[in-house]
Amino acid sequence: MMMMKAWRVHELGEPADVLRFEDVDIPTPGEGQVLVQVRGVGLNFPDLLMIAGKYQERPPLPFIPGVELTGEVVDTGQRVIGVPTGISGAFAEYAVMDRAAAWQVPDGMPDDQAAALYVTYQTGHVGLHRRARLQPGEVVLVHAGAGGVGSAAIQLAKVAGATVIATAGGPEKIAVCRELGADHAVDYLAEDFVGPVKEITGGRGADVIYDPVGGDIFDSSRKCIAFEGRIVVVGFTSGRIAEAPTNHALVKNYSVVGLHWGLYRSYQPSLIAAVHEDLSRLYAKGAIKPLVSQTLPLDQAPEALAALSRRGTIGKVVLTP
Repeated sequence: MMMMKAWRVHELGEPADVLRFEDVDIPTPGEGQVLVQVRGVGLNFPDLLMIAGKYQERPPLPFIPGVELTGEVVDTGQRVIGVPTGISGAFAEYAVMDRAAAWQVPDGMPDDQAAALYVTYQTGHVGLHRRARLQPGEVVLVHAGAGGVGSAAIQLAKVAGATVIATAGGPEKIAVCRELGADHAVDYLAEDFVGPVKEITGGRGADVIYDPVGGDIFDSSRKCIAFEGRIVVVGFTSGRIAEAPTNHALVKNYSVVGLHWGLYRSYQPSLIAAVHEDLSRLYAKGAIKPLVSQTLPLDQAPEALAALSRRGTIGKVVLTP
């Protein structure tokens, strides 16, 4: 049996404590699957949650983590992006993917950008269009705008014709949000964002709030949501799951909308295909470009995950075997 290098989780916990870089068998694809040589791994917050045992999905131990990759199909040489299957995670030299869900890399897209396209841009597209029903001319407030999820949402909201307000922590990240196309950017470390959002919108508030942070950020977002606005709950990187008082939603006529993008892969795979086609079109015309701040070798996965955990990264970090 051929061997490969891979990170495996034998017990749940912090990446530095539980990840082991090991020689393991190259996985064997089953019916309807393909073996892919990994060329890039996009890091995502769910990787941290899965390693800690705090994610919605809990693969049996031991498992190879990593939910997003770009690679080359061994049989055909085609470059693809997507999610690996089962315990065959992306933090490895090879992975198995479902053939029907191995999406072609957009023409001309480098490997590092391809590794950063799938999860965050699909999430942003589905969140803004399918869940929030974003309309041209509306105001979108994007939290954590310099991160992987936020940077994708800024670009997608702008190309949809929205006015974008972004929040981020510190001058460097604020500058990144503006470079991505945000019309306004608020440093939440320096000031509360509620006042600036109300001032920018003439007191009306944001029509759509895209929130991957949760906690205190969600609590404050309820204070600057517009009449008939939509708060899209994307995640809880703050570590606290906020409560949404139904009386407040009633008196202000706004909606709190959940977004678990991964469920569409099972419930409505045709939507994933349509979104990928649209994202490929947007990339071809130069309307979107994944922001990759670092490309690191696969053997530095624990260090890269630690930086992601303490919010020390900008855009996406990509690992290369």
